[in-house]
Amino acid sequence: MSNVTIARNPATDPAAAAHTPPAVEDFIALLKPRVMSLVVFTGLAGLVLAPGGIHPVLAGVALLCIAVGAGASGAINMWYDRDIDAGMKRTRNRPIPAGRMEPGVALGFGSTLAVGAVTVMGLAVNWPAAALLALTICFYVFVYTIWLKRRTPQNIVIGGAAGAFPPMIGWAAVTGDVTLMPMILFGIIFLWTPPHFWALALTKADEYAAVNVPMLPVVAGLRETRRQIVLYSWMLVPLTMAPWALGYAGAIYGGASVVLGTLFLAGAYKVWREKSDRAAKGLFAYSILYLFLLFALLMADALVLGVGGTA
Repeated sequence: MSNVTIARNPATDPAAAAHTPPAVEDFIALLKPRVMSLVVFTGLAGLVLAPGGIHPVLAGVALLCIAVGAGASGAINMWYDRDIDAGMKRTRNRPIPAGRMEPGVALGFGSTLAVGAVTVMGLAVNWPAAALLALTICFYVFVYTIWLKRRTPQNIVIGGAAGAFPPMIGWAAVTGDVTLMPMILFGIIFLWTPPHFWALALTKADEYAAVNVPMLPVVAGLRETRRQIVLYSWMLVPLTMAPWALGYAGAIYGGASVVLGTLFLAGAYKVWREKSDRAAKGLFAYSILYLFLLFALLMADALVLGVGGTA
């Protein structure tokens, strides 16, 4: 009798997956590191722009908690959306649908991180920041992932609030409260999210339709989605100028926000006119750079020029 052992592939054999420990890379993938990096960056902006000061160690702890909280949300999202992820080309290789991790492992990992992040934020920094972090995680998991995503084309509009909270958390970590400026930062990200995500959704409409996710291009059509991108862009760009108009930022930020916003509007109109995946992908890519530059310039004003909340 042969003693040859046939290797089993955990990606295609659920029984093998149950006996194969997930790799470190799979746990990192659960955290959605690309999304996390933008969340941490906008949270840093809230820390920098807030009046007063915070010890560098506590600032680092606050940012770590924001990062871990975002990662926890991503892990729980992947647990809940594993059926959707399995049916979409861009997500089918994630740890759970690819068979490299059991769903319960991902849920336990995400839940542990969520509780830990909120607890450490409260004990080490302050409880208002911890409460906002808990609200962010709960909003992303329960409101966006579980309630809205599979039920309404407005999932991104309403659910986008979860991604807009980090500047408020960073601000509250310094001050213990929330005032007008962090609310403006919240509004900028809130209005930025629909055109940013719908630009991507335009290129993935068939995949969303295949898994019965009612994204706007699936429910309202491509033309209406392009129109909504233009409308939200027109609401977004004037709001990005508010920090300058209200004295929270200097003329460098003000001028840059006009130029960057004009380019954003041009990209939105290009999506409307050309009706091509290339234009949509171009707006999606630029939207990430756009938000990064806006928040970087706000922090530069505060740190270098002494303009804004830290003045």
